This record gives sequence, structure tokens and C-alpha cells, in this order.
Amino acid sequence: MPPDRASRRFATSPTGRWHDRARVSQVLVAGALLAAPAAVHAVSAIDHGRRSLLQAGCALPLLGLGAMAYAAGRDTIVTTTRHGQVRGERHRDVNVFRGIRYGADTAPRRFMPPVAPRPWNGIANALDYGHASPQPGSGEATSEDCLFLNVWTPGLSAAARRPVLVYIHGGAYASGSGASPLYDGTHLAGRGDVVVVTLNHRLNLFGYLYLDRIARTEALADGGNCGQLDLVLALEWVRDNIASFGGDPGNVTLFGQSGGGAKIATLMAMPAAAGVFHRGWTMSGQQVTASGPLNATTRTRALLDALHLPEARVQELRSMPVERLLEAMQATDPIIGRGRLYFGPVLDERSLRRHPFYPDAPPLAARLPMIIGNTRGETRNLIGRGDPTTFSLGWDTLAERLGGELRVDIQPELVVTTYRRLYPHYSPSEVFFAATTAARSWRGAIIELEARAAQPADTWTYQLDWPSPVDGGRWGACHGLDIPLLFGTLNAEGSLTGAGTEAVAVSQAMGDSLLAFARSGNPNHAGLPQWRPYRLDRRSTMVFDRSAHPVDDPRGDERRLFEKVPFIQQGT
Repeated sequence: MPPDRASRRFATSPTGRWHDRARVSQVLVAGALLAAPAAVHAVSAIDHGRRSLLQAGCALPLLGLGAMAYAAGRDTIVTTTRHGQVRGERHRDVNVFRGIRYGADTAPRRFMPPVAPRPWNGIANALDYGHASPQPGSGEATSEDCLFLNVWTPGLSAAARRPVLVYIHGGAYASGSGASPLYDGTHLAGRGDVVVVTLNHRLNLFGYLYLDRIARTEALADGGNCGQLDLVLALEWVRDNIASFGGDPGNVTLFGQSGGGAKIATLMAMPAAAGVFHRGWTMSGQQVTASGPLNATTRTRALLDALHLPEARVQELRSMPVERLLEAMQATDPIIGRGRLYFGPVLDERSLRRHPFYPDAPPLAARLPMIIGNTRGETRNLIGRGDPTTFSLGWDTLAERLGGELRVDIQPELVVTTYRRLYPHYSPSEVFFAATTAARSWRGAIIELEARAAQPADTWTYQLDWPSPVDGGRWGACHGLDIPLLFGTLNAEGSLTGAGTEAVAVSQAMGDSLLAFARSGNPNHAGLPQWRPYRLDRRSTMVFDRSAHPVDDPRGDERRLFEKVPFIQQGT
């Protein structure tokens, strides 16, 4: 997916400590300290910025002239949470709160479930994004102190009871944050009169390292799903606090793309998440199966081997430097056989007691409305961005290339023959991208849709066919293209939509469906042809293209080709 990176004004050291803000803050508040000696108690908090103010969930107050200097030149606004007051800013008629702490620093509780922050006195500034979880190659500030969320709202009156849209970022459980410019909620909150929330949580081994079968201690028994438990804690924060931001805690819609959609599918099977959200919209993100405990343990052993650490010393992982752990994570995954170690949700029989969508759709979420969407050419950038040769394949090598990328055990020559019959105008590269999309991401979506069709709540599906105009149309309707279309962030860094007439029209149609779904649990609106729920007799799908139109069982022949072979989600 597009990289989850946001520009930062201050750099951090590898440990996540802020360097430059201290010097800037000293300049801002120097006069205030001379005039008001009592403010000296806030010096360390100001020196390290708002994030250090809330270290380990313990906040000192940002009071008096120091706080005034910090927020100088910004149109600020204050509201109250259960843990203390927070100061945001007004931007384009929307109130924006960035970096609100919803959980305590996770460093002292590495591989353990999160806990709520301790209450603070005074007003905590929520003017800048919080740290992202540690991850390889991030372009933004990272730290184990990463449990922060962001809120965009048109108004703060609890009486407004606006629908709440909580976006969960992608990045395959390994990377990303809620601070990407693509996820800026200003446009969506303003035009839809809704509250938008994005968030950070623990990723990769910090969020999903399964230790139970090696450590054999209750303290570390939940390590395989800490990242999911962070999400539950964030949703509990929304339930308990969103009324102070003008939102309705009884009307919370989750939406997320790629890994974000997979996280939503997993939450639907977690008892701890029951009741904290009320509908879900997933975008190119499925989680049919979770990692089994034995495979997850094999990965943990591979990590220990990379660290030259015997199992008897597994507890040393809790105090090991972040950089060393991230480096060891680059070891080859022993289950997949290539790529770095995969860490994702684990069937641990504690917080996750069943696979998300196997053998059926999760009964816990059987009455929650859901939308499951994909793009027509997911792998054009998922594979093609890293391997440009896939855009110039020949018929003589196509089957061999497909064999390594389909992720299901089917004769690749049969796949090539079938696609050439179905789409005689396709080039070898177009067959490659169509087949890998159908066998991978889309296959998981079909499994989830058909499982949901047996449940009482309605489920809808969409397919984004509208192609990106960027780079001469090279990327087509690729993975992640629907993010800026839904948020309306067409010109944001990382967007492949552009802001032409067609992009605006597709964005309007998709965004209005998201807003309608958030209000009523039904995505239909006046600007759209009738969008029917997904049923096995028709498999009705809304196709978003230059104009939106419903199609029954689009790509049915492709669906039938791949449904003959078992599907196990890669990594699990």
C-alpha cells in the first residue's frame, strides 16, 4: 500500500527521544520562566514536547505562559476526556486533535496487554501527531510509547451525536501509522458532519510476538495479540470519550485498508471487541485465517536464532534494544520461505479463540452490517512497484512467474490458458496482474463475503475499476487507490488519484456511500444506483468506475477457477 509516512518537524534518535524541540521550547518559554518561577515545574515536559509530557501515562500540566507560547499563532480549542483536558486547534472549520494518548507507554509492558493512561492535571497539548510504533525504515518518529490517536470533528457539543468513523491503517501488521496525509480527516469530517478518528498501535513483533509456548509465563501469554488489544483499548477510549468531541459512542464505524481491513476482520472474532463498534468497512484487507500457535512459535524461535539467544533466556527480549529486535526481524520467514519474519494475529485461545473467517464468519459480529471491497488491479503496485519487469512479461515466461506469486497451489499453465480464453485482448502482464489479484486479495474477500451471506446482517461488496491516471495509467485500479477517494485527500502526498473531474466524481460517489453507511448501516444514497446486499443467488457488486453501476457476479469465471483449490492466508 502507499507508504504511511507523514512529514515531521523534529527528528528523533533511534530510541525515540526528541532532539530539537527541547531547544525550540526553551526559546519559546524562556521569558515565561523568568516572569513566572512557578512554571519551572513544567520545564522538563516542555523541553521534550507534549509527548514526553505524557510519558508512561503520567502528565505534568502545561499551564500558564509556557503553554501559551507553545500554542502561539494557532487557533486552539480545549475539551475534556476522562483522563484530563486536551488542547486541539481549529482548521478549515474542523477541530483537530492530534496525538491524544489512549494508552500508557508500552515499553515497560513490552509483549503485554496495554493499560489506560493515568489521569493528568492541566491541559495536554494535542497539536502534533504521536509516535508511531517501532518499524523498519520508517520516515517518522517512532517509539514504544506509541498509543496515540487523532480526532477531527466539526464541533464539540455532546448533543450533536455525530456518527464516528474510526480508520485503522494498513501496512500488513508490520508498518504504518495514523498520521499519513492520505488519512487526514479534515475533508471527510467537514463535508459529512461526522467525527473521524485515526490511531497508532503496536506493530510487527512488538504487537504480535507469540511467546506463550516458550516463556510459559502468564505475564507474556498475550504477546501474540497485543497489537489487537491496543485497538480494543483505543475503541474503549472512543466509547468513553468521543461524546466530548461531538461523537455518538453508540454509532461507531470501523474502516480500514489492506492490513487495516484485516485487523477489522480479526476484531470481529475477538470477544474483547464485542460492543465497541457497530459496523465495518474493509478495503482490500481480509483475514480468513490467523497464525496458528505452532507456526507462531516457529517464528519466535527464528527470531531467537537470529539474536543468538537460547530459549532459556527468552525473557531478555523484554529489555533488548529496539534496534536489535528490528534487525533480527529481517531474518527469513520460516513458514513462508522468503521475506522477513511475519508477525500477525495468533490463535492463542485467549483473546483470539477462533480464526476470523474460518470455518465460517464470526458469530460475534453476525448482526453487524459490513462492506467488503477490493480494487480490480491490486497487484499492479503490490508486485509491480517492486519488480518493474512484471510490466513487460512474455508468454513464454508467464506461467513460471505466476507459479511463485499466486499463493494457491494450482497449475499456472491452466491459469494462463483460462485467462487467455476469458480476456483474449490481455497482454501477458495484464494476465499476470489479473490472476495474482484474483488468487490473493480478491480470493480472501470472496471467502468472507460468502461466509457473511449466511448471517442475518447485510453485507455489501464493491469493486473499484476506475484506473489511476498517474504515470500514464500504469497503475490501473491498484491497491490503496480507494483510500484518498474515501477520505477526499486526492492531492495528498502518496495519492495516485489526482484531482481531475473523474477522480472527484468517483470520490463523491464512494465517500457518500461511506457516510450513508456510517449513519444508517446502509451504503445507498441518492447519487448511486441501487446497491443490493451480497447474496449467493446474485453476488451483486457495486462497480465504481467513471460511473457507478451494479454487476452480478463480476469475474465469475475467475472466481470459479480459483475456488477449486484451498486458500490459506499467507503468513498463517
